[in-house]
Amino acid sequence: MTWLRALKETARTGLTIERTRLEPLVALRGACGVAIVIGLILWWESPPLAVASAFGAFASGIATFQRSWRPRPVLALAAAGGLAVSTFLGYVAAAHPLAFVILLGAWSLLAGMAWAVGPVSGLVATQMVAVMLVTVTLPTSVLGAVHHAALIAFGGLVQAALIVLVPIRPWGAQRDALADAFAAEADFARRLREDPVAPFDPQPLMDARHAASMTPRQARRRPRQLRGYRALAERIRPVLASLADPVVGAPATGPERERVRDLLQAAGTVLDAVAHAIRWGKPVRLPVEAMAVLEVPASGPMLHGAARRSALRLMALLAEVVESADEPLETVAPAHPTPPPAASAAESPAEGTAAARPADRETDRPGEPTGGQPVAQVAPARHTLLRPTVPRLVPLALRAIHRELRWGSPVLRHAMRLAAVACAGYLLGSLLPLGHGYWAPMASVMVMRPDFEQTYARGVARFTGTLVGVALGGAVMALARPGEWVSAGLAVVCVGLMYLLMRTGFTVASACISAYVVFLLGIAGEGWSQTVQDRVGLTLLGGLLAMAAYALFPAWETPKLRDRLADWLQANGRYAVAVFGGHAHPLERRPRHVRDALLDARAARLAWEQSEARAQAEPVRHRGISRRSAGAAQTALSTMGRVTMLLEAHPPDRSAPASPAAEEFAAALRVALPDAADAVRARQPLDWTAVHAALDAWRTREGTDALPVRCAELLVDALDELAGALSRGPGGKNRARRRV
Repeated sequence: MTWLRALKETARTGLTIERTRLEPLVALRGACGVAIVIGLILWWESPPLAVASAFGAFASGIATFQRSWRPRPVLALAAAGGLAVSTFLGYVAAAHPLAFVILLGAWSLLAGMAWAVGPVSGLVATQMVAVMLVTVTLPTSVLGAVHHAALIAFGGLVQAALIVLVPIRPWGAQRDALADAFAAEADFARRLREDPVAPFDPQPLMDARHAASMTPRQARRRPRQLRGYRALAERIRPVLASLADPVVGAPATGPERERVRDLLQAAGTVLDAVAHAIRWGKPVRLPVEAMAVLEVPASGPMLHGAARRSALRLMALLAEVVESADEPLETVAPAHPTPPPAASAAESPAEGTAAARPADRETDRPGEPTGGQPVAQVAPARHTLLRPTVPRLVPLALRAIHRELRWGSPVLRHAMRLAAVACAGYLLGSLLPLGHGYWAPMASVMVMRPDFEQTYARGVARFTGTLVGVALGGAVMALARPGEWVSAGLAVVCVGLMYLLMRTGFTVASACISAYVVFLLGIAGEGWSQTVQDRVGLTLLGGLLAMAAYALFPAWETPKLRDRLADWLQANGRYAVAVFGGHAHPLERRPRHVRDALLDARAARLAWEQSEARAQAEPVRHRGISRRSAGAAQTALSTMGRVTMLLEAHPPDRSAPASPAAEEFAAALRVALPDAADAVRARQPLDWTAVHAALDAWRTREGTDALPVRCAELLVDALDELAGALSRGPGGKNRARRRV
């Protein structure tokens, strides 16, 4: 992609306004926190101190709106503490320009490295740099610096207190994440009706897993409705795919396919009802029609073989996911209520198939046994990923930062860019004959991100939003000439709008912030005309500095695509080895081992997709892999993961005999994976000869009708497609034909 096209695409992205679900009550609560701080300080102290203290409440409120699973009061307090420390250090060094520039550079470097811990930590650290630039414009002594830092911390305390005193869906983020996972599976079930091999984005399931990570205190206080659902959600997805697949499930056409389509539609209805119940904490309400489909009809098409086992397993899982709700089950308007979906006598679990039994429990702690204990009776801790408390997070954060201390790290490069631009912007702003010179480095700091697309998109959005915000704010100040209390009220209104519309796009947020700044400075009695000119000019300067820094010292994702692809191949391979190993030795089958491999495969896939999306927007040539080859390789690896998931949905009974052929196939795949990953990185052809030989031996011993053999054939086809996608010839000389 050329630079011109990249700039056009990033500008379009930055100016895009998205439609999203608004949270007016939460926004009102955050705005009230800012109003309390401004009002009290304006009453007790002076207008300049009210302006400075407002930043603490404002920034702490922004921190609580970020996508984090920690308690919101903790986020507000952590942000306020960091802002207070940043304010104090800035005031102490402000009297000595050289010392302040050195402190600003070091503080910006640390703020940039905070992105290694996570995006929320990076954003809060960025605000710490911004507050250091803003509040030090008021001259004071060391004792006054302590006073100012206390005022900044007071804003965070007010926000935290409001969250505790006025709870608004206190578990809303966790409920939404879990409900989104079930809603995604409901959509997946409906798409499978039309496309039996439809893809599934595992991101909602990953978000639900992250949301389930809690501190011990959270685990003790969470609603019962959030306990146990996620493990069932994880098991429903492969069963849906297995039921719909034309190779391992029902035939592609005929009466059985129609029966499968009805089951998938009913499953989607049930999963949507469960998602709604979780999101709003209400009873599960199921339509009678869906309940009737999830029973075996007295006459009509019957499923056979693997499709029948998948249907039985789906019925059992749907029954459990409904019954595990804390609230009682309700059925919508039935004349004679139908019991929850379950296997009837014609498809009862008494026939001894493993798939007919209720789903094995999967815990989140390694080494714990699985069994048939109902979800609602499982101890809460067994389904909880314990998140470290804030004090215990410190050594983990230090280790994360230490891992990024290497020259090729995008986080380290971002930190170095941030430090250089903050110092350069501060010096330029000080030399220019404009007031508020700190606006230039502050704009740079708020715009810069570790990747190209976000930095450039936010730069365009910041400047555009600033133009709109200062124009509207300046017009109001010029026409109405409000007093300090009216200006404070207008500033609070702008904050409330920013909190409300924050997720619609950075342009809207920037416009609200710019108008907020105009009204805040109006409290201190500064002229609106000078504010407009300075704000626009210095914001443009800061944005240009941020963009130029990334162009001169980039951290491109494009050269890393082959590394990400190789990592995904290895993770997918470990997942496949774990699943086939379970069929090789059913008695030694370890669901936890398979689960860990699946999570690694998902993480590798997400890393690839993020890198590939960033590379698409970068103005550099693809080195080592073209876009067409990258797309074909992604399709092949997605197919590989899907085939493994299909086989995982049909675990062997523990009393089944061992399969030496399956063990040989898993061993051949395990041995071939490291060399294949190295070949992907080195742009060498892939060699799957040993895997083909193991598959041929397996077919010779057990035939081609066994489900594991058919899945192995599909897996090898996907590996051949990967080799073809990465080969140099057109279409790939190593591309294999589909055998099934």
